[in-house]
Amino acid sequence: MKEIELKYGCNPNQKPARVFMEDGDLPLTVLNGKPGYINLLDALNGWQLVKELKEATGMPAATSFKHVSPAGAAVGRPLSDTLKKIYYTDDVELTPLACAYARARGADRMSSFGDFISLSDKCDKATALLIKKEVSDGIIAPGYDDEALEILKAKKKGNYCVLQIDADYVPAASEKKQVFGVTFEQGHNFIKIDDSAVSNFVTENKTISKEERDNLLIALIILKYTQSNSVCYVKDGQAIGIGAGQQSRIHCTRLAGDKADKWWLRQSPKVLNLQFKDDIKRADRDNTIDVYTSDDYDDVLAEGVWQNFFKVKPEPFTREERKEWISKNTDVALGSDAFFPFGDNIIRAHRSGVKVIAQPGGSVRDDNVIEECNRYGIAMVFNGIRLFHH
Repeated sequence: MKEIELKYGCNPNQKPARVFMEDGDLPLTVLNGKPGYINLLDALNGWQLVKELKEATGMPAATSFKHVSPAGAAVGRPLSDTLKKIYYTDDVELTPLACAYARARGADRMSSFGDFISLSDKCDKATALLIKKEVSDGIIAPGYDDEALEILKAKKKGNYCVLQIDADYVPAASEKKQVFGVTFEQGHNFIKIDDSAVSNFVTENKTISKEERDNLLIALIILKYTQSNSVCYVKDGQAIGIGAGQQSRIHCTRLAGDKADKWWLRQSPKVLNLQFKDDIKRADRDNTIDVYTSDDYDDVLAEGVWQNFFKVKPEPFTREERKEWISKNTDVALGSDAFFPFGDNIIRAHRSGVKVIAQPGGSVRDDNVIEECNRYGIAMVFNGIRLFHH
């Protein structure tokens, strides 16, 4: 197939719309539903991300994309009992691929609502059963088990978008796009993220574990397909906070750090012990937990509001209690798609448990950034690799 006609482009008024190949056939097949313009942008970016995560780590990978940036991405490490609970895995027997998807979806559940999913491996039944429960627009994978495909086809009253990618497809060496009728052309970003990208230590601390090295590689690969500016926090093989599309580096670091803090707060006894009413849907629980773990928690506890969600009025989660719990989060890795211009980024990252950092380097204030890392005992590498993506 050389062309897929689309309902419209980014917006309903942008017609006609299509995707096509100038030479050869499209590398994907529509197995169910009808993809949209943004769906395909998410699918093709997400597929590249998970393919590279699998190549770098040897583990199955998944990502949850929204508006051409990942809300979450992960490799298939086993889940703790706490993560199984907060990721709503229920009684599904988790395969490595299902673990990767649960982690990718669970990093930032609010942002993942209505996502497009990418999987590095053939979708199995366990992964399909997890996807079945979530609000999602579609999925792309190199293949599907028969049972998995039938489960996915039944979503959205039979309209769920299921795409199959040719895993052997290699894009052309150059790529083009148009803006305002003007054609841009550049070489495809074939840069490979491997151990050489996390080897040039510039701090006093030059020791990192194999797991920390893997987490840095995961962060950098995620950033390669995240709208810039971007910063990514990773722990235990999964993104726990992604700050995308900000004009200021510190705002990326704060946004990603705040998301990482929210992810960690979801695992606190205060949140785990919340007694929601039985009929409260997962999305409403996620939204309510987001408010409960913020300075806006009074909105949840206000008379006439908490009764809508909880069986029992929850105790306040004070700022001091939240700060104490966040301080227990450690062993976090951080990647940045361009250099940190000021040491304030390191100070903010430290607050969310960051112990290792990978970034290009090259700022006139590199000395200040290194100094802040040394103050906190953080190990940092300069790799000279900028990962802007637009």
